[in-house]
Amino acid sequence: MNWDVLLDFSPFSKNWDAVLQSFWATIKLSLMTGILSLALGTLLVSMRVSPTPVLRAFGTFYVNTFRNTPLTLILLFASFGVGDTLGLNKVLNTYWLAVFGMSAYTAAFVCEALRSGINTVPLGQAEAARAIGLTFTQSLRMIILPQAFRSSVAPLGSVLIAMMKNTTVALVAGYVEMAAQMKQMFEEDGATLPIFLGFAVGFMVLTLPSGLLVSWLSKRLAVAR
Repeated sequence: MNWDVLLDFSPFSKNWDAVLQSFWATIKLSLMTGILSLALGTLLVSMRVSPTPVLRAFGTFYVNTFRNTPLTLILLFASFGVGDTLGLNKVLNTYWLAVFGMSAYTAAFVCEALRSGINTVPLGQAEAARAIGLTFTQSLRMIILPQAFRSSVAPLGSVLIAMMKNTTVALVAGYVEMAAQMKQMFEEDGATLPIFLGFAVGFMVLTLPSGLLVSWLSKRLAVAR
């Protein structure tokens, strides 16, 4: 066995700038996707618990559809269906197409994580809100959702960490992040252990601190019952 090839770190030295750019590209994609998926997921969960049947039906249809559709297909649709067919690739670059596809997918899981948090809120609080004259939107915004977010910190954190790892699929939309850069280095220099370990450590740098932060927040913001 040629150990020199297996322990060759030269691909990183000659592609260091590209590796750093791909690492930053993954961070940018994760941050924007996290923000948009939280916003869309909050809207979806509001629909799912809404007293209006049409909104509930739409929220349920959206969540069931996107949760059971592979992310690869959604990103391909965002790239070719939305980007090429509708001509939006002339306005939006591959970054935004990947963001929209991943946000639409992740929002379904954010919605379900928040819905589990809403289920922990005592029913009597919603009834008390109606008794003092608050509308559904007001009680949701001021009473239910704040407690739901605090109760669902752990599942939300798991969803967002999974979203970071799912950025590896963004290459199907043409966006060059860490997985795409690793694939390119494999094609140029061969599939070596140092390349794989280097990018694995890169993802651990992103996910491990996020997991520790989520664990701390979950304990810090736990709702006392």
